[in-house]
Amino acid sequence: MKKSVLQKPDPQLDLVLDRVVEVPRELVWKAWTQPEHLKAWYTPRPWRTIHCEIDLQPGGIFRTVMQAPEGGATVDNVGCYLEVVLGERLVWTDTLLPGWRPADGTRFGMTVVLELQSIGESTRYVATALHKNEKGRQRHEQMGFHNGWATALDQLIKHIKATTAT
Repeated sequence: MKKSVLQKPDPQLDLVLDRVVEVPRELVWKAWTQPEHLKAWYTPRPWRTIHCEIDLQPGGIFRTVMQAPEGGATVDNVGCYLEVVLGERLVWTDTLLPGWRPADGTRFGMTVVLELQSIGESTRYVATALHKNEKGRQRHEQMGFHNGWATALDQLIKHIKATTAT
């Protein structure tokens, strides 16, 4: 079986969140790959994820529908998984729809690489958003990539701890 290798980011094109979190890798994986868990933490509050579809295989759908506070506007994000290495790595893009169909009018035109490594009972969590050009990266950064992805990760950790508490 092929061992995954950490994505090497290009600082001109990519945004990265790299943290060690004090929850086991298998629970982080579960939170990312099961819709009922992902809906609980994925969107930075006060927004929320109201719908999620996951077909965890290359070419399969990764779709979330986010809703603004108080039942406001919704944002539908649909993409396609490119790579799935169980428990270690997810790669998806919004430039393709399920079944490898080209997408029109994507929000960012990006690919995301999520990499998880066990460090004892903790997990090294590396999320890399790859953009096709500097303008796309800058737009995503200005929209709050670092704060938004960090907030969502904090919510993921809180969700894991709440659902595994005995």
